Amino acid sequence: MFTYYELDTAPEESKPLMEQSLAGFGMIPNLHKILAEAPATYKAYNQTFTSFMKETAFSPVEQQVVFMTSNFENNCHYCVPGHTWMMKSSKMPDDVIEALRNGTNLPDAKLQALHDFTKALLDNRGHIGDDKLNEFLNAGYTKRQALEVLTGLASKLISNFTNALTHTKVDDAMKSYVWEKPEK
Repeated sequence: MFTYYELDTAPEESKPLMEQSLAGFGMIPNLHKILAEAPATYKAYNQTFTSFMKETAFSPVEQQVVFMTSNFENNCHYCVPGHTWMMKSSKMPDDVIEALRNGTNLPDAKLQALHDFTKALLDNRGHIGDDKLNEFLNAGYTKRQALEVLTGLASKLISNFTNALTHTKVDDAMKSYVWEKPEK
């Protein structure tokens, strides 16, 4: 039902965004081709994604824990393979990747605390209470990082919900990481 735009067919306002995607990923991901339909949404996605990746106090693995927790909880058939591909390309630990894909405990207590905090925010629409926040802080994270998780989740709300709405096709580069949410 939605169009997969290319650079030459995209709305004019989306062309610079697509050029950024091409430069950053070496391709234009299918999600971005669909987001080109709505330049404001595409821009918001790019800005929140880039801010989370470049301006937060999280390590690359911690960033992916936030992203993949959202991808898993929102059952994103597109983003789990996409972030698996990103994590594998960056040579992140396989046991972390597999735990995030399978919804199992992470092999590191601090990463698990980040996952639990992120999941609590999603499950409770932000209303987690002081005890959950203190668990996160006691694991070694900061108040700054508690707020920065929200930037990652803002990015994921756009991508996870877009992919659910549009049934985005998994890109060829990511097909070896196709995913279905495990039954619990």
